[in-house]
Amino acid sequence: MSETRQPLERDGSGVYTLTLRQEGRSVVVLDWDLLRSIDRTLDDVVEANGFVLASDSKVFVAGANLQEIMGLTDAELHEYLEFGSAVFAKIAALPCTSVAAIHGAAMGGGLEIAMHCDHLVAVVVGEGSGGRDYPVGLPEAGLSICPGWGGTNMLPARIDAGKAIEMTATGKPGTSASMDELGLFAGVVDSKDALLDAARRVALGEKDKEAGRARCISDAGKVQGARAGLDAVRGSLPDTQAARAVAGCVAEGLDKGWEAALAMERRELVRLRSTEEGRGAIEAFFAKTRAKSGK
Repeated sequence: MSETRQPLERDGSGVYTLTLRQEGRSVVVLDWDLLRSIDRTLDDVVEANGFVLASDSKVFVAGANLQEIMGLTDAELHEYLEFGSAVFAKIAALPCTSVAAIHGAAMGGGLEIAMHCDHLVAVVVGEGSGGRDYPVGLPEAGLSICPGWGGTNMLPARIDAGKAIEMTATGKPGTSASMDELGLFAGVVDSKDALLDAARRVALGEKDKEAGRARCISDAGKVQGARAGLDAVRGSLPDTQAARAVAGCVAEGLDKGWEAALAMERRELVRLRSTEEGRGAIEAFFAKTRAKSGK
């Protein structure tokens, strides 16, 4: 098995920057090999004053490798999802402040790994600047499945809970600009060139942090707002298995906590990808992708 690591740099102020990279791919997608590589690299982050998670592809992270996921057995998919959660948990547990530096699409698992950081900093361009807006969100329900790495419980803890639940249950991502307006980002810049410096400043600017796990709706101070948000939108969510799964995972997190919500997400994702709706939506997605690539 390859023992590759991701590029990792430590600057003079003690901030580590881990840059996601995949040889042979124009965009980063999460798969077994990348997760293992991230896991090994995180073990090298020691005595850090800050941590930045970045990407050198044309997007931040496009999501998980759906082709790989569909090729796994149920048991293998459970193992894959559990391992990914364990890797991401290492980021949340860092004793220093962690920041995700977002410069392009952060979708599905890409947003989930980013939300395991304490803060997100992003490139957000102004209207008429000639820059590019890009999608940010959890699109899984649009493929008749659901998030599997905590997204149902993390996004409602960072933006308006009702809006987050609605977006996740419909699978309709926002844009970098709209997510900035909703308060997802701790800081924004107008160019990729300025992004890493801004992320490092945020990482250094917060000396006292709560170590442990990702920010989620079962955190003190988040439960009431998340429960009110779920109650407000639940009756208007789509009548689909995926939307019901998302709402169920939110309720599970509120009632039983983070680990229970993660376990339910895994069960629901494994189940939904094998339903008629899930298989049909994913096959249609693959066909659309092939048509775009001309293959």
